Amino acid sequence: MQVKHFESKEEWEMYRKGKITGSRLKELIVKRGTEMKKGYYDLIAERLVIPHESDDLPAMQRGTLLEPEAVNIFIEHMLETNGIPVEEWESGLVIWERDDNASIALSPDAYHVDQEIAVEVKCLNSGEHIKAYLTQEVPDQYEEQVIQYFIVNENLEKLYFVMYDPRMSVQSFFYLVIDRKSMEKKIEDYFTQQLNMLDRVEATVTKLTEGLF
Repeated sequence: MQVKHFESKEEWEMYRKGKITGSRLKELIVKRGTEMKKGYYDLIAERLVIPHESDDLPAMQRGTLLEPEAVNIFIEHMLETNGIPVEEWESGLVIWERDDNASIALSPDAYHVDQEIAVEVKCLNSGEHIKAYLTQEVPDQYEEQVIQYFIVNENLEKLYFVMYDPRMSVQSFFYLVIDRKSMEKKIEDYFTQQLNMLDRVEATVTKLTEGLF
């Protein structure tokens, strides 16, 4: 066994990265099934990550900072690979609403002017980023957000789910493409649930304002 000594906590913490330590073993051991746990992807990311100016920012602030950069990279990529002109994309502070129900809405990160293609950007921690790349799956926590795009915009055919992490030395930018056809059943189900929920909300608000409770 080797014993390593360090002069500072920062040096100690840096040396631990990419290693399986006692405190993180529980994040790696698979007791049921075969799917790799979060710690597996964190280990990979720690071995590939490079310093970046956004490292110390809170997650939400970091996402806000990097999102426009990711959108620009995506738009340039679409120009190079598909010949779609830069000026045909819209982004910024926008809200989409359903034509028949303004209470069902969504804020797209970017979209093509024909509104048949939209872009959702995520700048997650490096472990989640590399997991999405290796599995080629949208992280579970964003499933409803993805489906909402198709519920709100009935003309939407494709959603580009863009992942961006400039700290990664490889695959810092990639995207997953979601087609409407692959989501049809969930689109219908989640839309129905929203309508039912809004009816209940409206009924409850009416009772409260009329003093019926």
